[in-house]
Amino acid sequence: MLTLSLEEFYHLRDAEDYFEFFDIAYDKSLIGAKRFHILKEYSMMIKKGMDYLSNDEGKMLDFLKFSLLKVYGKFKDGYAPSAAEVWNMFENGKLKGCAACTPQQGNSCGC
Repeated sequence: MLTLSLEEFYHLRDAEDYFEFFDIAYDKSLIGAKRFHILKEYSMMIKKGMDYLSNDEGKMLDFLKFSLLKVYGKFKDGYAPSAAEVWNMFENGKLKGCAACTPQQGNSCGC
């Protein structure tokens, strides 16, 4: 059995690297089409749990693997975030930035 370490995990870069590191079978065409979305969701998910498990490498690796499986499962089941979700275009339930301008405002909301 291969021993995994956080040191090795922190050097992973590509989506495929994470799946291979944890020995998780994956659909190459799904990863190819949704890599950005999967890695973004994965990043957001693991940020939530990192502080709570930082003292136990084994639990941290289990959490990282489970999180990848959970995110991958969502996309495999057909999850497709909107562009607004992906690019974080909402603030307090409304579009933010210049995308919030309307013709009635003269497209100059001051953002």
